[in-house]
Amino acid sequence: MTVRNQEMTWYMEFGLRHHVIFQNTPREPRAVVRSIPNDPYRHFHITRIAQMDPEAKYLLSLRAIRERAITIGDAARAGRLNHFDLHEDRMDAVADFVSSIINRDFGPDKFDTIPPHGRWQHFDVGNVPRIENIIQDWKNEKCDDLEVTRRLIDLFFVSVLLDAGAGDQWRYIEPGTDRVYERSEGLAVSSLYMFKALAFAAEKVGRTPLVDGRGLEQLSTEALAEGFQVSQSNPMLGVDSRAALLRGLGKSLLSNPDIFGDQGRPGNLVDFMVKSAGKSSELDILAFWDILQNLLIPVWPKDRTTVNGHPIGDAWPLGILQKQSGSHDGHRSECIQPFHKLTQWLTYSLMVPFRRVLGLQWTNAESLTALAEYRNGGLFVDFGVLTLKKEALDRGLKASGSELPQFEADDDVIVEWRAMTLVLIDTLYSMILSRLDGVRLTMAQLLEAGTWKSGREIAAQRRPTTKSSPIVVKSDGTIF
Repeated sequence: MTVRNQEMTWYMEFGLRHHVIFQNTPREPRAVVRSIPNDPYRHFHITRIAQMDPEAKYLLSLRAIRERAITIGDAARAGRLNHFDLHEDRMDAVADFVSSIINRDFGPDKFDTIPPHGRWQHFDVGNVPRIENIIQDWKNEKCDDLEVTRRLIDLFFVSVLLDAGAGDQWRYIEPGTDRVYERSEGLAVSSLYMFKALAFAAEKVGRTPLVDGRGLEQLSTEALAEGFQVSQSNPMLGVDSRAALLRGLGKSLLSNPDIFGDQGRPGNLVDFMVKSAGKSSELDILAFWDILQNLLIPVWPKDRTTVNGHPIGDAWPLGILQKQSGSHDGHRSECIQPFHKLTQWLTYSLMVPFRRVLGLQWTNAESLTALAEYRNGGLFVDFGVLTLKKEALDRGLKASGSELPQFEADDDVIVEWRAMTLVLIDTLYSMILSRLDGVRLTMAQLLEAGTWKSGREIAAQRRPTTKSSPIVVKSDGTIF
């Protein structure tokens, strides 16, 4: 093994196996909410988790995401990937590019202002502080910080779940302006206008913007399409699936009144978490994660992977894991690679109002991983760190009929690509920190200022017309 490959192997192993060291928060993960005397809700999510099948419970955890990715990283270094070749010598070019983007936007002395990855920034596209403006409007109505946070959680909840890839053709014209937005920012701004118009509330009269279970249950595909300005000339991927997802969310919210109240309001999560913290100013990500998984697992499409009869969300059979397990059944738990991308994106996004408005901090945030999606993953394909093997490339090109390969979201190629995205971003994280000369970044800051932005910018350079990912994923609007 060359010195260069030895160095890269160290980065990959150290970045994956000792991720918390970079975060400077050496905590043991906890799976319980701090017990508060006389708190009737304190056993809610613990009971739910305890009743799950142990194998399904593991695959729903944050720990499983990174642990399974370690296995894929080991296979990659040994040249045993089924669909990709790994070129470790090209990681320096990625690290240099990402570092240059971070330094361009935040150097030399503004690194501490890098926001965590989250939905908040998308609403402010075009340098319009839409969230700050709406918060000020609410405060002018005498809203206290708790109600402001509830409303932000309402908004962010639906906006994140609508934030799967919209496709290369969809655009949104902001009402009353000539500003045109696309992709994540367009979805954010359009969801904000729908929220303000009470599109997600059961009662369509009044001035108080909120989201509630009945409003989501009643949401029609036609109403959502109208809010997104979808037409034959302005198509969006997965409108039907997005609407169905929100209707399912409404049902699940109403099924959990202990946390979300009789209204099934996402914002009531604020009261639950604040009460769980008691006199502490800290909230636990692992407890928060369990609540979100319990809420969302029943919401995902019914054709998703199951283990022992339990749905497990954004987690998929992967050929490498099946081969290593020696199993003939690719749906056995040891053959599954979990990602839970939208749930993690939701978690990252919901953390922010708790911190910015209420001043609460989060413990165990280092348990969250990179997001296995096409911008982060495309970064490594565009730089040649990952290249498709000939059979996979030919099959993808045949499926697309164009110059870019295309695969279904559950195709083994895509699952392997997403797993390697987790591996490589953990590797890249340590490389970026070494280039920034002592600057401390969280994973959430790296995703925001580094990999996601870099993936988008290199895509625009390589494919200026569409700005699309180098590998096209046929999406139903509920994964990416």
